[in-house]
Amino acid sequence: MSVVMATLFALVVVGYVAGKTGYLGGDFDRQLSRLVINITCPALILSSSMTGELPDRRLILPLLLISLLTYAVLTGVGLLLPRWLTRQRDDEGAIGFALIFGNVGFMGYPVVASIFGHEAVFYAAVLNVVNTFAVFTVGTWLIAGRDALSGDRFQKKILFSTPMLSAYLTMAIVALGIRDIPAAVSQPLTMLGNITVPAALLIIGSSMSRLSLQTMLGNSTVYATTVFRLALLPLGVHCLTSALGFTPFVVNINTLVIAMPVATYGTILCLKYQRDTTLMTEVTFVTTLLSMVSIPLLSKLLAFV
Repeated sequence: MSVVMATLFALVVVGYVAGKTGYLGGDFDRQLSRLVINITCPALILSSSMTGELPDRRLILPLLLISLLTYAVLTGVGLLLPRWLTRQRDDEGAIGFALIFGNVGFMGYPVVASIFGHEAVFYAAVLNVVNTFAVFTVGTWLIAGRDALSGDRFQKKILFSTPMLSAYLTMAIVALGIRDIPAAVSQPLTMLGNITVPAALLIIGSSMSRLSLQTMLGNSTVYATTVFRLALLPLGVHCLTSALGFTPFVVNINTLVIAMPVATYGTILCLKYQRDTTLMTEVTFVTTLLSMVSIPLLSKLLAFV
């Protein structure tokens, strides 16, 4: 698993070098961000339900329930805790996003596959449906602000965006047990979706290239957020969901999924809505780096729980 984490982090480094040398940056990053959000990410979400093997139907409802509970708890934390982690009111939205959203779609799938086996990717995809809803509603509200998402614009841009539409369709495929998706549909979607991970990580690296080394290393706010993101929140949710009677397998896979570093969508959304990417990039960089240690440790811990 450490090889998987190192590989993903290497793509961030490539993006950093590309940004420093002028291959990435500026308008290109913004256009690539739009491509990822509106085209390749929806393809990734859809292709995750087209593996040909559906999960145990008895686990689908518990997975959806535990995910709903998890993001309800994380949303509460993300709205309340940032005011205690920073004195800068303008930074509260970015910190809230970082606390709530892990890099499920980009890093969660390969990590889950390396620990639970390839068949578990679909379970992670079921969990990721609620995450997708939350990222493009709560997460976008945190980044863009309530004024930017008021009225009709909120309805059009968020609830009926391509990522949301792909989430609706994915849930329908899972609920209806549709197995035999034609290869002419599934294979192009899979190829297109595969662009998402490297493109998103390259964008993160490019954003980092505009920061000084001192800025990338973060500050006390970044490290406090990192401790909550990688350790305290996953362990807290694990204890809560275990106490509520969810099965160990469902609890463990949910815990691992939410223990990912900060979602790359944070930086992408900052670019899309023309917000300062500095804090989001810092906390994404630090959590991604430290997750190479925290995720293997957490997986070993879960094996003994």
